[in-house]
Amino acid sequence: MRNSDYYLPAVALGVAFLAKLPALRRGWRDPLVRSAHFLLFTAGVCFFFAAPPTISTVNDLTGIPNFSGPLVYCIMCAFSCACLVLIVNWRGGPPETVRRHSRRWIACYTAAVVSLPVLFALGDAPVERLRDLDTHYATTPFIREMIVTYLVAHITSAVVTTALCLRWAREVRQWLRAGLVVLVVGFVLNLAFGIAKLSAVVARWSGRDWDALSTTVAPPIVAAGGLIVTFGFLLPLLGPRISGLVRCWINYARLGTLWRLLRVPGRRSALPRIPWWSDPDMRLSVRETVIHDELLALRPYFDDLVRRRAHAGALGSRLPEEEADVVGVAAMVVAAVEARAGGPPREPEESAAAGAFALASVLGPERERLVRLSRAVESPLVAAARRPAALPESSSP
Repeated sequence: MRNSDYYLPAVALGVAFLAKLPALRRGWRDPLVRSAHFLLFTAGVCFFFAAPPTISTVNDLTGIPNFSGPLVYCIMCAFSCACLVLIVNWRGGPPETVRRHSRRWIACYTAAVVSLPVLFALGDAPVERLRDLDTHYATTPFIREMIVTYLVAHITSAVVTTALCLRWAREVRQWLRAGLVVLVVGFVLNLAFGIAKLSAVVARWSGRDWDALSTTVAPPIVAAGGLIVTFGFLLPLLGPRISGLVRCWINYARLGTLWRLLRVPGRRSALPRIPWWSDPDMRLSVRETVIHDELLALRPYFDDLVRRRAHAGALGSRLPEEEADVVGVAAMVVAAVEARAGGPPREPEESAAAGAFALASVLGPERERLVRLSRAVESPLVAAARRPAALPESSSP
């Protein structure tokens, strides 16, 4: 792997960690928040310290050949533990059960992290190895045990988390399920990394040379696995937010037809000032508010006869009752805009009041209803309803 293959993921994960620091400050007491941030931190730090230039620098600074070996292994164990603890807290359950399972995993991996530097100190690794420490010292007493300890810890985490995610994915839907599927892919890659490394080490015990599994195959696998696992944990957290933003932009654009119809040149009222950094939800709320104000100003020009004619035409076209109501109100709004351009209101107060009541019934409290009204404005049934035609008495809703 190139050095950039280590540093670019480290930078990306570091940026994600810094971006979520405000959430960590607000929710420090939440175990789920803490474990999610710890996972981001350990993943980024692991990539950084696993890069050969960093390994060489750390060894030089400490004056101990291969000091980076147990350091990187400890960070990898911390990452593996973070994955397990996050899954346990993410899935939830009785608080005491969640805490008990989390503490057990933390205790197990703490023991592994403590044992790694001890085994390194007991062993003898005098020759610096930047890329093949695992296989080069696979038969060295105590160093061998250190390597096996971190690989077993890593493989155990990958197997357990994969099983938990597969089991949980059958019970959930939408973004959470998508995140769990992504996690399974990442954990399988982590498992493949551990198996490749362990296979190369075991091959050394029997005198065979499978070093390529450790030095060539395993590094890109774990790099991809670490990024995919991190993305899988973030997807259910960011997915609803992203889909909400997309939905806001779509609704904002769909309201454009009604916005342009109501915002007639020469009659445009002042708009609220919106900072350029405002999110789509703010912009959508302003557009909805202005449209509602403009509709309120149109009330004296509402012609309920136009609405009923459009409603009857929509029913004649076999539209459902609810859609026919929207088409009727849309035709009334278009006619009211044209009537306003012609001068003072001429419709009877009873007709305007009936039209206003119909408009209120169609809109209701849901945002999507205003979008439906905007889309109905361009319906051919709206144009047809505004042509003079006899209105059967039986068509009145």
